[in-house]
Amino acid sequence: MAPRTLLQFFHWYYPDGGRLWGEVGERADALASMGITDVWLPPAYKGATGGYSVGYDSYDLFDLGEFDQKGTVATKYGDRAGLEQATGALRAKGLRVIHDVVFNHKMGADEEEAVRVRRVNPEDRTQIEDEAFEAKAYTRFTFPGRNGQYSQFIWDVKCFSGVDVIKDPDESGIFRLVNEYGDGEWNEEVDAENGNFDFLMGADVEFRNTAVYEELKYWGRWLPEQVPVDGFRLDAAKHIPAWFFRDWVGHMRDTVDPELFVVAEYWHPDMETLSNYLELVDKQLMLFDVGLHHRFHDASAQGADFDMRTIFDGSLVAASPEHAVTLVDNHDTQPLQALEAPVEPWFKPLAYALILLREQGVPCVFYPDLFGAHYTDKGGDGNDHEIHMPAIECLPKLIEARSRFANGPQTDLFDDANCVGFIRHGTGEEPGCVVVLSNGEGGEKSVELGPDQAGATFHDFLGHRDDQIVLDDQGRAAFPTNGGSVSVWVRSES
Repeated sequence: MAPRTLLQFFHWYYPDGGRLWGEVGERADALASMGITDVWLPPAYKGATGGYSVGYDSYDLFDLGEFDQKGTVATKYGDRAGLEQATGALRAKGLRVIHDVVFNHKMGADEEEAVRVRRVNPEDRTQIEDEAFEAKAYTRFTFPGRNGQYSQFIWDVKCFSGVDVIKDPDESGIFRLVNEYGDGEWNEEVDAENGNFDFLMGADVEFRNTAVYEELKYWGRWLPEQVPVDGFRLDAAKHIPAWFFRDWVGHMRDTVDPELFVVAEYWHPDMETLSNYLELVDKQLMLFDVGLHHRFHDASAQGADFDMRTIFDGSLVAASPEHAVTLVDNHDTQPLQALEAPVEPWFKPLAYALILLREQGVPCVFYPDLFGAHYTDKGGDGNDHEIHMPAIECLPKLIEARSRFANGPQTDLFDDANCVGFIRHGTGEEPGCVVVLSNGEGGEKSVELGPDQAGATFHDFLGHRDDQIVLDDQGRAAFPTNGGSVSVWVRSES
């Protein structure tokens, strides 16, 4: 079986108009041929902004573009029929379907309710005022367009722990709802940023409410009855108590598929924090390698001043490779987004070679890097900015190289500050490769593959070099790369 290669098939600025599900179906065959094995789809259910919602302003988990709600039937990406066709097309080509799950909060409530709240210090959410007061808040979700189909559950104030907007008095901020859960405190087993990072936005879901907990388990069982499901990407995991996902993922594996692929977005670069979280969830899932992404960002900005021997320092893939999903960029790090830390285009071929062709981790490819993207949005300065994200020309070949040549044990050649490389030695049945890259001037790595390969000829699979490299009678040769570039050397008969 080909090594797992995940594709994030969307970005924050993907065009409106319901085109994405159709594009998924159209590209399924090419993706499979290229070497993609898993496709991560955007949130498929109705968001609070209807047909304009990227999907993270979660409104109705049970509306897969089927009901007239929030001003539209279809979501930004298409209607339910389009989703069914897209996921069916992926499965038909042997591709696994990964769904985005947004459980942390709900937005776009249908009705307001009388509530009691306590003000919270946003800088230290453990500081909650003793005095509660009466207000109104949008916390009642009745989903009138769906009218009880699939689920009759009504979300109300008892289902939430906090809100960020109240009326009578009209205020914005963070407000702890007074309810019967947690003695007025936030959930535990969440990230410690701002004292306690339970609250993120909107109406914050109260996971200690058993009815809520059971409803989310029910939805997890319901979705695979509607469309193909091979795994989940769990949004905003640092804001959700770890005990919930520990139990929910276990329940999904027990009731849906024991082989479900699950990766959580716990956006934190600190390895100790990620290690602690993995322990809390019984190591049942994978995490995105935030530390490595930041290393790529820094390396792309520093150019030849960055020491490539340190590229994996502090990364999850170095410390716990079996739990690491590696990435170059995603929808939150792309230009003009909240976690903006883009990797510059010149460095992306090097970064992708380092996640696609190595033995450790599951790599995730980002849609704009494969297909390009162009959009305009306001930046932090309040001005409009036009952004071009060019497709990385050699990325399809790098993905193909992963499926064909990223085989066998690995030997690292990280002995120079600028020019580094590694060998995948192949197996008895599958070929390997020699990968050489430089963030400075052109360079080369001396490699000894053994007398059994004496006389073998190698070429650069990416076409960045025209050389033919011939091993001497001891199976040795110098494998070059251009400056600021990468070469993937494979046997010419491969």
